Amino acid sequence: MRLIASDIDGTILGHDGRISARTVAAFRDAADAGIDIVFVTGRPPRWLDPIRDQIGHTGTVICSNGAVTYSLESESVTASHLMGWETVEEVRGIIAGLAREPYFALESLDGFHVEPGFLPRDRPPSLQAVIPEALTPAMADGGIIKMLSVLHSGSADEFLDLVRPRVAKLIAVTHSAPEMALLEMGPLGVNKAVTLAEYAASKDIDAADVVAFGDMPNDIEMLGWAGAGYAMASGHPGALAATALQAPRFEDDGVARVIEARLAALHRT
Repeated sequence: MRLIASDIDGTILGHDGRISARTVAAFRDAADAGIDIVFVTGRPPRWLDPIRDQIGHTGTVICSNGAVTYSLESESVTASHLMGWETVEEVRGIIAGLAREPYFALESLDGFHVEPGFLPRDRPPSLQAVIPEALTPAMADGGIIKMLSVLHSGSADEFLDLVRPRVAKLIAVTHSAPEMALLEMGPLGVNKAVTLAEYAASKDIDAADVVAFGDMPNDIEMLGWAGAGYAMASGHPGALAATALQAPRFEDDGVARVIEARLAALHRT
């Protein structure tokens, strides 16, 4: 074990925005043992406060499902994969023809752009400052890293099954929001595994020496690529089917338990 790659939401972070003391201690002990730590998330760079403030991580975070590599040490984007406006426009048209009243948003390197109707009326405080506006080609100037589409009814799995067959040759599409029909779409051929593999190669670390944790469909490729990919027992069926290894439930500090056991095994050798 030379590298630990962990998803954030639902894997180490709960709905209350907290990471358990046991999990914080497990990552600290792994870092003290010389193991590289990288967090791999669907979150954009601006939503990394939990790992910065609670774990004290100052290294690399792979954001936006692999579209962005971000350094917490320098607070800067170190690499990115971008989408063109033509792709956004084509995919938007396809989804609008498949689903009733889909709404769209774009994540770019310079901000979050949502069209009217995308956000629910009870949108969380973190999004209160976002002003709904028409999505325009000018937004591509900021470097589009993620496209989102939401239905205010139905499930994410149903929405994904409807859309994926029609857009799979244009864009990478997945989801990580079990309680809403929200799709996350990124540059074609880019996912968490692709960018994690690039990061590991830059450190001369083989996939066999990587331990990864995840819980949702956007973690599937990463769990399959890592030498030891652990799906959370509390995770989505798709994530659980992607790997033979399973960590205890999030509520039971599953990630911490696996890291503790693996560190103990290292000390015995």
